[in-house]
Amino acid sequence: MATYQAADGWDALGDPTRRAIVACLAERPQAVGELAQKLPISRPAVSQHLKVLKDAGLVTDRAAGTRRVYQLNPAGVAALRDQLDAFWNRALDGYQDVVEQPTEEDS
Repeated sequence: MATYQAADGWDALGDPTRRAIVACLAERPQAVGELAQKLPISRPAVSQHLKVLKDAGLVTDRAAGTRRVYQLNPAGVAALRDQLDAFWNRALDGYQDVVEQPTEEDS
């Protein structure tokens, strides 16, 4: 359903290996081989995880000779940040509403 597409990035980050890949890419753009050297999984497994991250809009890739170099997609990461900020603001507003309610002691 289109309504749930915004959650795709969060779903993709639900896997610890994909979170590790995102952490590596936050340092700098890297090729599949470089990522595979840092992680306890094979190159094909890294490629599969990168496909999920790319489909979720969190990473982009570009050709560099015979390799593909992956990097974080600033727009995808910003969208997650916006969702998190909206969630956090709603939670703080709810907390403020509860704190500002009169109590029996105030009566």
